[in-house]
Amino acid sequence: MRMLSFGPGLALALLTFGAACQAMSIRELRSLEANEKDGKLYANYYLVGVVEGLREAGDMAQRAGQKPPFCINGRRLEPAMARSLYQTELTRNADSYEADMPVQLVISAALRNSYRCAP
Repeated sequence: MRMLSFGPGLALALLTFGAACQAMSIRELRSLEANEKDGKLYANYYLVGVVEGLREAGDMAQRAGQKPPFCINGRRLEPAMARSLYQTELTRNADSYEADMPVQLVISAALRNSYRCAP
């Protein structure tokens, strides 16, 4: 099996495109859940995607010799846990988040709090 690889130019283009994409806010996620036929399902998929993206970003940082923002270290982190991580963080720190803040901010904090790296 041949592994796909890409050069630094494509990687930079992908990162630039990703940075240009508008992140979904807490308000938009709630609206999606409430107003779409399969909104809860779509929101769950979105949360899983955010977790997977942040996990990959952490792995990339570690491969580059940087300290990752959170550490799994053999602990369980499954896609089905994304909703729970999100809701727990929102509940635990309700005063810290405003409706127009990005969902990624909430998930990132949840991962840092739940999967702390050893000092």
